[in-house]
Amino acid sequence: MDSGRYKIFELTQSCQATVIPGGQPMLLQEGEEVVVTQTLGGSATVQTSMGYLVRISAADSAALGLTEPVAETVLVDGAPFDMEQVMGQLKNVFDPEIPINVVDLGLIYGCEAQPLEDGTYRIDIKMSMTAPGCGMGDVLKNDAQAQVKLVSGVSDVDVELVWEPPWGQDRMSDAARLQLGMF
Repeated sequence: MDSGRYKIFELTQSCQATVIPGGQPMLLQEGEEVVVTQTLGGSATVQTSMGYLVRISAADSAALGLTEPVAETVLVDGAPFDMEQVMGQLKNVFDPEIPINVVDLGLIYGCEAQPLEDGTYRIDIKMSMTAPGCGMGDVLKNDAQAQVKLVSGVSDVDVELVWEPPWGQDRMSDAARLQLGMF
């Protein structure tokens, strides 16, 4: 069903969701109607009939009955390692409340590649959240790890949540500010 700007979906199966911004798990029941507010990076942000804003992971998005496949970056095995691909994959990780990726939001404080003895790389990422105590930290951390592991030559990814310096809007890219009407 279409409701102007947002679409209303009836869940075709029960699925797990994560309450935004607290990060608590929630089970959504088959047949429940939800309003989809954002579908980016494979996950969906929906508002439940009880008024909760929750995130449904890419793995559970089939419950929405979406017929369009989630676009994923396909990386060729055996291709040479490229740090630009790492950053490109991080751009597939989106804040569940703001339709901007974590790179353009300025949440990536550091990203370094460490060569390993077997010729692969360990990627160490320092990432923050837009607000201290945000319960979505572990969710976005796991999303970042999963995306970066898709890069050819990457065998290990460590994402550390950091709070210093505190995140501020000045860390956002010009593209993100423009998208949010902050110019």
